[in-house]
Amino acid sequence: MKRAIQKGFTLIELMIVVAIIGILAAVALPAYQDYTVRAKISEAVIAASSAKSLMAEAFQSDSVTGMAAAAAAFNNVPFAQKASKYVSNVCVGAVPPAGANCPAPGANAFDVRVAILATAASNNGLPAAINGQTIVLTPNVANAAPVAGVAGAIDWACASETSGVATARGLTNIVAGTLIAKYAPSECR
Repeated sequence: MKRAIQKGFTLIELMIVVAIIGILAAVALPAYQDYTVRAKISEAVIAASSAKSLMAEAFQSDSVTGMAAAAAAFNNVPFAQKASKYVSNVCVGAVPPAGANCPAPGANAFDVRVAILATAASNNGLPAAINGQTIVLTPNVANAAPVAGVAGAIDWACASETSGVATARGLTNIVAGTLIAKYAPSECR
């Protein structure tokens, strides 16, 4: 008696493969979408690098007084000149309402922080829940708020609605933003 040699796959085998691919796609697609949003938000954090550099240079040259003066100068730049595809404004100090210039920063180091205001639009691929949300970068010198008479390099604490990474690094001058943590870069969670 001869056995028949199997040629091809059975219907059950094909159905199992299709089910496995469907499950993988159901898990991978949302994770990839969150990843692309985080990449775009990372570009927004890079938009704040000019403000961070300005604040660090001002602190090195004239301590907290220099930071306050530099913050006022940075905030006088119209928001339209600081806007990009993913950012509606970058301010030093308090966060402005969407479409408004930056308010005057406070005179103390707690108010000298860089706030990035995200913007979601139909053409940039960011979800509507991100529109108007903020990431806040707060300066730390020797793991505390910069004060007059303290010298050292500035270490920036980045925070979305959470700030676990900055806290784990021992930074104490942290101001939380409002951006949903799953969309924030890993440094800002």
